[in-house]
Amino acid sequence: MGTIWTPSGEQPVGDEGGGGGAAGPQPGGPQETEELEAELAEVQRQLLETPASVIIANHAIGLFQLAALHLNQQPPNFVDAQLAIDALGSLVEVLGDRLGPDEEALRDALAQIRLAFVQIKSAGGAPPQDEGGEG
Repeated sequence: MGTIWTPSGEQPVGDEGGGGGAAGPQPGGPQETEELEAELAEVQRQLLETPASVIIANHAIGLFQLAALHLNQQPPNFVDAQLAIDALGSLVEVLGDRLGPDEEALRDALAQIRLAFVQIKSAGGAPPQDEGGEG
């Protein structure tokens, strides 16, 4: 009897009808495969029912968060932050009003992260200081 690799690990193959005595489906067996396929089909159905603009906006926010993470490192990782900001800018500026109701919020997020990048870089890599009432 050999084995086959599955996402849940190595599984024995062969002797399908040998009454091993175990009740219920075997890990990696046909029932588990069918369940996994059904789950994947449901995820695809949900994706197809969601407007593409919503999914793209979600990815754009992920790029914003990625840039913010790189800017908050000590020292900031300006190269990776800039790449994430440029990718966000590409989405927002090229797609524009095709982003639907999320366009304005994404434009604001892009402006905020660009400003944060410039402020942190001009401060020599230190987070910008609160300007409070002193001046």
